[in-house]
Amino acid sequence: MSSDIIAKDTRFYKIVRPFVSFIFRFLFHPTVIGLENISQDGRVLLAGNHTEWLDPVMIVSVQKRCVHFLAKEELFRGVLKGVVRGMGCIPVNRKIHDKNALNGAINYLNNDLCIGIFPEGTINRTEDVILPFKIGAVKACFDTNTKLVPFVITGKYNIFGKGVKIEFLKPMSISKNLDKENNNLMKIISKKLIEGETNVR
Repeated sequence: MSSDIIAKDTRFYKIVRPFVSFIFRFLFHPTVIGLENISQDGRVLLAGNHTEWLDPVMIVSVQKRCVHFLAKEELFRGVLKGVVRGMGCIPVNRKIHDKNALNGAINYLNNDLCIGIFPEGTINRTEDVILPFKIGAVKACFDTNTKLVPFVITGKYNIFGKGVKIEFLKPMSISKNLDKENNNLMKIISKKLIEGETNVR
């Protein structure tokens, strides 16, 4: 993917991000930890748990990198398609093992950009701490020699109340044993989620 195409993809993002950030912070007052773990240049992949549709909005709002999210292809149709495309998102067909989505993420990483992935593949509406992770995040990192920064979202999106928290953990280097790395990523995030639940009680 050429730098000209990427610049076009991110122009809308850069215009709307300050407004989105102001509105989000004003409404939800998120607690943010570990911003120093996100490099401000070069390729990086952010991966973590998915609690609500507002999760990507929070990630856009609380840090300064332009984050290109993998998003379900249904969002690229209908009233949201202009916004989703303008934010530089990458469509994913969740019904198949979508190699096009993975290749799209790899193209962005090879251009030293930032990718955001929710490895669960969907919002976790179950009683389980976390859903099984799909392997795409660790594979994209291994294929492009990219550091993976795990994030953990806890709490609730309470309007005008401090309820939601996001923590960015230390960057991970991914080895060729992708199954092991994927399981390790799940364990790291699960442990943080369980700790968060324990602290609330």
